[in-house]
Amino acid sequence: MVLNVLWIAFFLVACVAGTIQLISGNSDIYKTMIDGVFEAARTSVDISIGLIGIMSLFMGIMMIGERAGAVNLLSRIMAPLFTKLFPELPKNHPAMGHMMMSFSANMLGLDNAATPFSLKAMKSLQEVNPKKEVASNSQIMFMVLNASGLTIIPVSIIAQRATLNSKYPTEVFLPILMTTFAATMVAMAVTAFWQRFNRRQWITIILVGAIGAVFMAGFGYLLMYKLNAESARVFSNVVSNGIILLIFVVFILGGWYKKVQVFNTFIDGAKQGLMIAIRIVPYLVAMLVAISLLRTSGVFEYIMDGMRWGVSAMGFNTDFVPAMPTALMKPFSGSGARGMMIEAMTTHGPDSFVGRLSCVFQGTTETTFYIAAIYFGSVGVKNTRYAVGASLIADLAGVIAAIIIAYNWPWLPA
Repeated sequence: MVLNVLWIAFFLVACVAGTIQLISGNSDIYKTMIDGVFEAARTSVDISIGLIGIMSLFMGIMMIGERAGAVNLLSRIMAPLFTKLFPELPKNHPAMGHMMMSFSANMLGLDNAATPFSLKAMKSLQEVNPKKEVASNSQIMFMVLNASGLTIIPVSIIAQRATLNSKYPTEVFLPILMTTFAATMVAMAVTAFWQRFNRRQWITIILVGAIGAVFMAGFGYLLMYKLNAESARVFSNVVSNGIILLIFVVFILGGWYKKVQVFNTFIDGAKQGLMIAIRIVPYLVAMLVAISLLRTSGVFEYIMDGMRWGVSAMGFNTDFVPAMPTALMKPFSGSGARGMMIEAMTTHGPDSFVGRLSCVFQGTTETTFYIAAIYFGSVGVKNTRYAVGASLIADLAGVIAAIIIAYNWPWLPA
């Protein structure tokens, strides 16, 4: 229902904005909008085709791990926490292990790796969903936590900053860590409030927050103050890619040890990855076409002008406004937000306030509407209930936290 209303709203707003531009003298605006629609449709298919190989690979590896018992082992390890956050799940359900794999990949900034794990988790959660077309509480909590975008190592952002010749490519690490953690805790709390968690469940959330804060402080101290920029970048890349490689090796060796037919099992899992990639094409086309209309019609430009005027009228500093396109685009499109971030760094400089804040926005939250479309679309859920609303609240919390931290952060001199 929510996605249905938003999709219609996107089209109507874009058409109104395009008409305003036509009246203002931009006679090519409708052509630009239609060209963007066709390009978005082609891009949707290109993304799905690109996902086929990645998803087939990871779904095949996941199938080996599942039959070898790795997923059940992860389920037992995470049971004390997940039984509180996902009380509807049966004890030691395989979905717990799948969700743990998804969260781990997201925390390491490995978007391509996280998607197959996440879709596998949604499929497992759908198995215990009594109303197949309505999102369950467990599916909503999982989706909202993923949409909050908790990231420990923002590898791609650090790499982009280094590519654009930033003198301090890793300096955004700790601000991103702090803002994304704030967004995740808000996501967890808002969803818990909606689902009416009891006292024990709230105690669990508080403990997770405290432990996470201690961990982030220690890890951030290592990268920010004990390693130089190049060493920190190398360390981040080694850790991120090394963990993925470790998963491959452990699952394959575990399957061999458990006498699983490793190759045949991989093929069975890879076939599932192929089917999922095909199934999400219509959802991608729908979302990316709507986003393209918003972009090409000039809606984002109008929003920026209005935001700048409003912030100035309230007497606040407007330095953060040029970085806002990244934050506004992120819930709709990860690649679009990445383009906005690169544009901000190219225009203002990677070590400028706007360039740094754009990077923090990029690393703070996730592509909420994209995630909602493919996660729920992959299992046929049509009524997402409050999943999108809770995710957007977490996105807003992350944006506000990013702005506050950026204005108070002791940035290195540009």
